[in-house]
Amino acid sequence: MDAFVFSTEETVLNEAVKNEKWQLLIVDDEEEVHAVTKLALRDVIYQGKEIEFISAYSGVQAKEILAENNNIALVLLDVVMETDDAGLTVARYIREELKNSMVRIVLRTGQPGQAPEREVIINYDINDYKSKTELTAQRLFTTVIASFRSYQDLIAIEHNRAGLESVIESSSNLFSIRSMDTFIDGLLRQITSVFCRGNNPVNLNSLVAEAHGVDKFERSLKVVVAQGDYIGSEGRSVWEVLPPELRKHCSNETQDQKIVYGEGYIFYYRKNTGNRSALVFISGLPVDMCDQDRNLIELFSTNVQIAYDNILLNQELEDTQREIVYRLGHALETRSRETGNHLKRVAELSELLAILYGLPSEQVKLIKFSSPLHDVGKISIRDDVLNYPGKLDQAQWEIMMTHAQQGYDLLYDSPREILQVGARIALTHHERWDGKGYPNGLAGEAIDLFGRIVSLVDVFDALHSRRCYKPAYDLDYCLTHIKENRGKAFEPKLVDLFLDNKERFLKIMKRFPD
Repeated sequence: MDAFVFSTEETVLNEAVKNEKWQLLIVDDEEEVHAVTKLALRDVIYQGKEIEFISAYSGVQAKEILAENNNIALVLLDVVMETDDAGLTVARYIREELKNSMVRIVLRTGQPGQAPEREVIINYDINDYKSKTELTAQRLFTTVIASFRSYQDLIAIEHNRAGLESVIESSSNLFSIRSMDTFIDGLLRQITSVFCRGNNPVNLNSLVAEAHGVDKFERSLKVVVAQGDYIGSEGRSVWEVLPPELRKHCSNETQDQKIVYGEGYIFYYRKNTGNRSALVFISGLPVDMCDQDRNLIELFSTNVQIAYDNILLNQELEDTQREIVYRLGHALETRSRETGNHLKRVAELSELLAILYGLPSEQVKLIKFSSPLHDVGKISIRDDVLNYPGKLDQAQWEIMMTHAQQGYDLLYDSPREILQVGARIALTHHERWDGKGYPNGLAGEAIDLFGRIVSLVDVFDALHSRRCYKPAYDLDYCLTHIKENRGKAFEPKLVDLFLDNKERFLKIMKRFPD
C-alpha cells in the first residue's frame, strides 16, 4: 500500500531509540586518552543503558566510522591529530556532509591556542569545548551525561516531528481511501509509526464491526475486518470478541458517538442517519506515552473519525446504487418471467471470471455490480415478443435484438460509473468474437472486455436454466456448447479459464438455485 510508508528519516530515528547502549566515539591520536576516558566512564549507566566505547585515532578514521554509524550519541573530539585542524574538519563533516544534527560534539584539546574557544564556538556547530586539563573524572561524567540527555531530547523532538508529519500525510491519504480493509491497514501502520519504541515495538490489535438497523449494538455488530489478536474473528459478534473489561467501556461510551481514547486503546462507535452502526476498536497502544504522543494521536483520531465517516457514506452510496441496480433487474425479470436468481448468478460468475482473467480489484467490483444491467434494454420490448413461448420468427427477432442498443441508450449518459459500465455491457454482451453478433458486428478485442465476460456467463446460465421458451439443458450440453463456440461466440482465453475452473463456477450455480 503505497500511501502508507515509513520514511528513511523515521527508520533512522527508530534505530537510534532502540540501541541498548549509549554509543560514545572517542577521537584522539593518543592511546592514553582513550584508556583514561574508558576507565573514568566504565561504570556509568544512564537510564538503564551502559556506554559502548568506539575509538578512532585520526580524523580520517573518525569520518569512516561516522559515515557507517547513525547511532552515535556523543563524540569526544580532539582538535590536533594528523593535522592541526583535523578535529574541526570532522565537526564540519558531521554537520554539513552527513547532515547529522543529533550527535553531540564535545571538542577537547590539549592545545587551546591551536583552536581558540571563542572562534571555534562561533564558527563550528559543536556543543561544548573543554581543555583536557580541566576534564577531571567528575567533570567528564557531568559532560557525558548532559550530552546523552541532550541527544535523547533531540531524538524525542525529532521523533514527534516525524510522527506529526506522518499524521498529517496519512490523514490526507485516509480521505481518498474507499476500502475498509485498506483504511484499517493504513490506520494501524501510521499509529505504529507514531508509537514505535525500538526494542519495545508496538503490536496493535484491531477490529471493525458493522450492523444495520438494530439499536443494541452489542448484539448485532459483526466483525468485518480484523488484525492482530483479532484475526479470525470476522463474522462473529463484537460482544463475543472484545474482552470483558472492555465491554463495559463500550456499553457506557457508545452514546457519545465519538472517539474514546482510553488506557492503551481507541474506541469509536457511530450510528449514522441511515441506521447503520459501525465500531472501530484498536488496542495495544502504549500506556506510558508522553504528552506529545497523546496530542498526536488525538489529532490523528479527529481526522480518522472524519475519514471513517467518509468511508461509511461512500459505502452507503454504493449500497444504494447496487440495490437500485438489482431492483431494476428484478423488475425486468419479473416482467420477462425469468428466474429471480439469474442476476445474482451472472454477477457472481462475472466476478469470478474477471478475477481469473487478472483484472484489478476495482474492475472486478465494477463488473460484479454492473453486470445485472446487461438486459435492461428488454424493458422496451413488447410482452408478446419478450415472453413468446417458442422460437421467434424473423420479425420478432429483429425487435428482440434492439434491446442491446436500447439498454445502452437508457444508461450511457449517467455520471455514475456503475451505470456507465452497465451501458457498455448492455451494448456489447451479444457481440461475438467472430464478428457475427449484434448490434454492431464487433469482433475480437474491439468488443468491450466486460461485455465479453458477461456474454459467456450469461449464455451459460441461460442454457443451464429454464426459460419461458425452453427447458434447462443438462450440464454436459452447456459445457459442450461453450467449448464449441471457443473463438466463435466467445474469446478463447475466457473459454479456457471457464472450463479449467468449471467446478468453481458450478459452486456459484448451486449457491443461487432457481
